[in-house]
Amino acid sequence: MWRCLVCGYVHDGENAPKNCPKCGSPQDKFEKIAKEDEDKILRSRFSNDLHMQLSAQLDVVLDIAEAGIEDDLDPGCVVVFKKAKEEALIIKQMIKAEIGTHISKGKWS
Repeated sequence: MWRCLVCGYVHDGENAPKNCPKCGSPQDKFEKIAKEDEDKILRSRFSNDLHMQLSAQLDVVLDIAEAGIEDDLDPGCVVVFKKAKEEALIIKQMIKAEIGTHISKGKWS
């Protein structure tokens, strides 16, 4: 893996690209990423992907909860759907915060 020193783009490959696909910087503006850091990037990609999958599933929960609230069959059902909506929104915010932390630590590549 190689990192562009100008914009932070991470390139997967044996060699740095001739030009950065993101900012256009030349090959000499890339540095080889240390094996230890490469392993962290790979692990964070996996974890970040899990966060994104979970967030997408929570979008489904939100849709179902809204439909249940609108259906308004009885107060007990509405309580369940409102609680599901509330918790899904909290978890989605937690995911955003966690990914924000990953980004600030350079773990989103």
